[in-house]
Amino acid sequence: QVRLVESGGGLAQPGGSLRLSCTTSGSANGITFIRWYRQAPGNERHLVATITSNGITDYSDSVKGRFTISRSTANTAYLQMNSLKAEDTAVYYCNFVKWGQNYWGQGTQVTISS
Repeated sequence: QVRLVESGGGLAQPGGSLRLSCTTSGSANGITFIRWYRQAPGNERHLVATITSNGITDYSDSVKGRFTISRSTANTAYLQMNSLKAEDTAVYYCNFVKWGQNYWGQGTQVTISS
């Protein structure tokens, strides 16, 4: 059973920064995609950022230039979030695709407020 554990959420002011982490309990072998999603209250879950096993990244237009997705050589992925805005407030979920299967973290709350 692959388990993902997220951390790094919390409260930040507009213009501030946060870094989210997501660690998998299993081996890094077979991980082809790592993605971060977010879900604001009353809204659907939306894809924010993707990184492939080859290190290719992609971002939604709403976060492009402000957020950076990365992964360590082991089992951890990161989402560096800069120049935060109130509309970035949401629960953030990491998603690993490993051997064709989707695995999800439990979600971490990010709140941007002055």
